[in-house]
Amino acid sequence: MSKTLPGTVIEIGALTRGSSKQLFDSIFMTGGITLSQVCIMTGLEPYLVQNWVRRKFVSSPKGRLYSQSQFCRIVIINMLRESLQIEQICELISVTSVSLGDESDDIIKDDFLYHKYVDMLCDEINISDRRSIEAAADRAAEEFDNSLPVSKKQISSILQVMAYAHFASVLRQRAQEILADVKP
Repeated sequence: MSKTLPGTVIEIGALTRGSSKQLFDSIFMTGGITLSQVCIMTGLEPYLVQNWVRRKFVSSPKGRLYSQSQFCRIVIINMLRESLQIEQICELISVTSVSLGDESDDIIKDDFLYHKYVDMLCDEINISDRRSIEAAADRAAEEFDNSLPVSKKQISSILQVMAYAHFASVLRQRAQEILADVKP
């Protein structure tokens, strides 16, 4: 059974540790991707991505190409936007980035955060058990550098927020699918 990478429409055979990083590294081998490729892989409309760039939620592409880190920022926003308000998402991201519209001052690169989140999903997580999610987030946070000005507790909290918002979105989508089957 194939899985879809969170925040994207990209289907992969199995979700394993490092699978998102390996896939993204191969996609970004040439240095970047275009807006149309971003839209194909996320299911977003171009105007929405451009709006996020204009509002400085995402840094501007270089030479019309989006980097892996910029793409992951877009994917994180896309993954969270059904469950959190855009202001809340920006607040969450601002813990790891001094200026949202400037990728160069990121404390934690968005691609590293996203790949660690996807790796976290490989753990046996019971979405109805708070301790299960906390333990998975704590394990993922241990992989972050101790010299960062962000504590591992803050990173764990960020990963937990991402998990709860993502799971809420998945559950909402499943409820809608079931509801569609129930309707005569």
